[in-house]
Amino acid sequence: MRARLLASCVCACLAGSAIAQSEDKYSFDVDKFEKKPFELSGYAELRQESFRLNQDGVPYKLNFYDREPRARVDGTIGVLELSGLYRQGIATFQATAHADVSSDSLQSVNRGLMYEAYLTLEPATGVRVEAGKRTLRWGKGYAWSPVGFVERPKDPNDPELSREGFAMLGASFTRSFDGPLQTVTFTPLLVPTSSQVNADFGAGNHANPAARLSLLYRDTDIDFMVLGQGARSLRYGFDFSRNLSTNLELHGEWARIHDASKPVLGAGGSGTPQTGNATSYLLGMRYLTARDTTWIAEYYRNGTGYTQDQMRAYFTFSHNAYDQFLATGNAAALERAGALQSSYGRPNAMRRYFYVRASQKEPFDILYFTPAVTAIVNLDDRSYSLGPELTYTGITNLDLRLRLFALQGGRLADFGEKLNEQRIELRARYYF
Repeated sequence: MRARLLASCVCACLAGSAIAQSEDKYSFDVDKFEKKPFELSGYAELRQESFRLNQDGVPYKLNFYDREPRARVDGTIGVLELSGLYRQGIATFQATAHADVSSDSLQSVNRGLMYEAYLTLEPATGVRVEAGKRTLRWGKGYAWSPVGFVERPKDPNDPELSREGFAMLGASFTRSFDGPLQTVTFTPLLVPTSSQVNADFGAGNHANPAARLSLLYRDTDIDFMVLGQGARSLRYGFDFSRNLSTNLELHGEWARIHDASKPVLGAGGSGTPQTGNATSYLLGMRYLTARDTTWIAEYYRNGTGYTQDQMRAYFTFSHNAYDQFLATGNAAALERAGALQSSYGRPNAMRRYFYVRASQKEPFDILYFTPAVTAIVNLDDRSYSLGPELTYTGITNLDLRLRLFALQGGRLADFGEKLNEQRIELRARYYF
């Protein structure tokens, strides 16, 4: 809002000066700078993917032991996402609808989701009330957000993808000051759960109160967050972000989770709940060089993750269960291992990870061309994922991106035991 007001003032001054010199040549239309009552935007995307499967990995053995062997899977994905808003007086309604269709040699899936649909009221300056389905973005991390207590986790391979929100009721109150403490914003929330509302947030009928206190202190952004006991256990934390110079930014997050629970492989392959308090944190930086190379680096400590010994025990049990199936035809142990996949097989399920991304804008003066490479390293077992990519934006409203993911790691290592060992993706996205 401030940027638009500043632009309006600058344009008004320039137009006034020009009119004084020649009224016939210049004019100023204030309507161009007024907010439109209705806005609509979105994108359509077509993506082609090819996976080379890791036939020696645990996920392949758990999912294909009773199927015809295959070395690769090719798929096509179509996506349509629409976002719109309507303003009327103090009220604004915003919504984002997402639909995708995917088809490969194994299955075809169609989905339609309302990512967001919420009403905002601004009865006074610095006061907002919101109700509906909303996607919040708590935290300063790029690839991960330990303090994202009321949002779905990011995909570290594509952190900027839009995500589905949760139904909630919230408000925000903002005050500005003269002095080192420049701005304070308090945001209380309720994220109710029941069998019909936010069922995937957690089980039971709960109000799930949450809050964030945001401060701008001496040019440092600081947030304090809390999620009360309810469908999820009590958790609290903070984040910060500060520009140390015009081209260097430092950020971090810290979260404490009470009674964090996860299933741990027990005797005979059963999952035994393990509960305890956990601490997660992240420290990262962004750096822009004089040659327009952007570096993003983050260290992530996942306090709710599995230790290296716990992960190795699960991989070893799964391999042995597969060997037993080949020898006897008995799949009972494989099925027990498969029941734990949702926990042991989730992205970045272990304790310590390092993320680094480098992107170069228009190298060798090739306009609209940006190559980049992303690496995610498991610091416990030294396995990693490497993802070079090429992006071209020279056609109006059209982005073309080619990416390759190569996963490296030995037996019983995190990235060495993934379902695929290589993935190629070609994406065309048209914005409107």
